Amino acid sequence: MLAAIGPIRRNPLAFLTDMQRRHGDLVQFPIPRPPTYLVSHPEDVRTLLVSGSKSQSKRTLQYDNLATVTGNGLLTADDPPWRERRRVMQPAFHHSELAGVVAHTNDAVSAWVDRRHMPGQPAIVDLDEVMMELSLQVVASALFGSDWRNLAGGLTRSTVVALDSVVARARNPLAPPRWLPTPGNRRLTAAIKTLDSAVDAVLDQRAASASAGAAGAGDLVDLLIAGLRDRTGRLDRQAVRDELVTFLVAGHETVASALTWAWYLVARHPEVADRLTAEAKAVIGDEQLQLSDLSELPIARSVIDETLRLYPPAWVITRRLTAPAPVRGQELPAGSLVIMSPAIVQRHPDVWSQPDTFDPGRFMGVEARSLRGYLPFGLGPRMCIGRDFALVEATVVLAIMARHFRFEPLDSRPITPLASVTLRPPTGLPVRVIPVSD
Repeated sequence: MLAAIGPIRRNPLAFLTDMQRRHGDLVQFPIPRPPTYLVSHPEDVRTLLVSGSKSQSKRTLQYDNLATVTGNGLLTADDPPWRERRRVMQPAFHHSELAGVVAHTNDAVSAWVDRRHMPGQPAIVDLDEVMMELSLQVVASALFGSDWRNLAGGLTRSTVVALDSVVARARNPLAPPRWLPTPGNRRLTAAIKTLDSAVDAVLDQRAASASAGAAGAGDLVDLLIAGLRDRTGRLDRQAVRDELVTFLVAGHETVASALTWAWYLVARHPEVADRLTAEAKAVIGDEQLQLSDLSELPIARSVIDETLRLYPPAWVITRRLTAPAPVRGQELPAGSLVIMSPAIVQRHPDVWSQPDTFDPGRFMGVEARSLRGYLPFGLGPRMCIGRDFALVEATVVLAIMARHFRFEPLDSRPITPLASVTLRPPTGLPVRVIPVSD
């Protein structure tokens, strides 16, 4: 393991993939404490995340470091308070709310498309940056009911800085304590302050509106304000802050990551790009897309599903066992750290034919969540609450932009993903923007 520290820090996903290929679907690392295992077979991962979920904790290095930014939000919390908070937030992600997601996505993407059609726009853009900005606008307006477009750039940069700092700390066995004013700690502190300030502004605005007798917006903020109270009935402001920052952080970088990789894959497969554009032209007219139109975009949706298989944004899942668990004929002891990677499981040859090939057709006419070995949003009770939100948003973005533009990468060489909190291209995705003729 000492010899592996360098490869782990440079590319942890490549390291885990190599371990699975060399040693099989259950690998124990030579770490004395805690016992640490990589579990990679789709059936074992499903068993652990679904039926074994009550005997696990998220108190792992991965989630504890992430909690430096998000606090004890839904992504990092154990039960309690996880179950009660999920119940409070569930109405914001009900199917009836998805029409609003489509509308907010339409607004954000259409504004970008309109700007691109204006004279003097640069021919080259970084699509990774564009996807980050668009997805932040969608999550802010759809979940928080606030137009944060003027803050979008600052919040996007703060999110990236905060998450990169978290990853750097997780990979450094000698990470300095948070109170030391190192350059990395100062960047992390400033990024968290920016996120906190944005959340404070929303909560202060809601408090002022409530004092003036204004009706609530009925969005996620209102649900949290109504549902997260302490024993005296007073607003638990810290709990609300943690959930809002969680959704700011997790709700936009993951979608942006998926969309960036979708454009990368589509650009490398011109026949898919042609079909995607033709479908978008046939469905998207002069009116904005409606939720009912999404059933007429099977190619766009299958591109998203296949992208999530090959490049799942949440590429690693960790759990600490609170009770023994049987895996591959072995019993993993209580206290073990279990590592599972959707990026490995979703290319497992026992489940997927030609697992490394981009083939959206494998998802045409298929409900992706029913497939064995498919878990880009996790599995079991801790499956991502925003799954449908993300899929709808990503499909709409892909379709509208494909209707108007083709994107030609400046570098045709394959990209090795940077395995940070999400999978990202290490230097963005610079492309040439080519308008589609009507």
